[in-house]
Amino acid sequence: MTAPVLLDVRQIARYYGKFRALGEVSVSFRQGELAAIIGPNGAGKSTFFNVISGGVPASSGQVLFKGKDITRIAPHEYARKGIAKSFQITNVFKHLSAHENVRVALQMQATRFQLWKSRDDYPQIKADADALLERVGLASVGRQFAGDLAHGQQRALEIAMALACKPELLLMDEPTAGMSPEETQTMVDLIRQLATERTVILVEHKMKMVMGLCNRLIVLHHGELLAEGNPDEIRSNPEVRRVYLGQH
Repeated sequence: MTAPVLLDVRQIARYYGKFRALGEVSVSFRQGELAAIIGPNGAGKSTFFNVISGGVPASSGQVLFKGKDITRIAPHEYARKGIAKSFQITNVFKHLSAHENVRVALQMQATRFQLWKSRDDYPQIKADADALLERVGLASVGRQFAGDLAHGQQRALEIAMALACKPELLLMDEPTAGMSPEETQTMVDLIRQLATERTVILVEHKMKMVMGLCNRLIVLHHGELLAEGNPDEIRSNPEVRRVYLGQH
């Protein structure tokens, strides 16, 4: 039985003045997919991510999540809809501990007006923060300042914070950017585990990595949809080989 569509992108375009960064791209993502948006530099990957994650508004077209139009909702509303985001530039509170970072994210879900209430008043939130740190492999560094963590650990911490809203969809912008080979493998293993519980969409430029990780690839070129399919289909696509694979 085919899984239902979770995210439906319909003829999305994005212009910056007269420059067309994205041109009427239509693609859908089903529940349980682990998909990647790939393409050469300037293909429109980041613009696509920013539009579907609410970072920038679409110039035209629609984005539907579970059948409901989310094209114009405010970025902060995404978490309440069940969509979490992890950005290429790590977005953590470096002066707080890893545990405090996750606790803040959890408290933002629990209450809008008592964010800085003592953690002793939220025993369940403390336990949930511990569980999330364990989930992403950071249980042993929970008391360390986020700013003192290695780059890969900071990325994992941001993912723990994203998971605080119990998302059905996790959007990740170049999750292995700037990582060592060891950190990259750790992140790949984490992404694979996370994808067993939710839909995950990556924007990545590491072709070899996504070929071994994702079950579906969407290839952009000059802001347009060039191809989509499983890794074998993308490898054998002559247009993809011409504009992308041939560069490596």
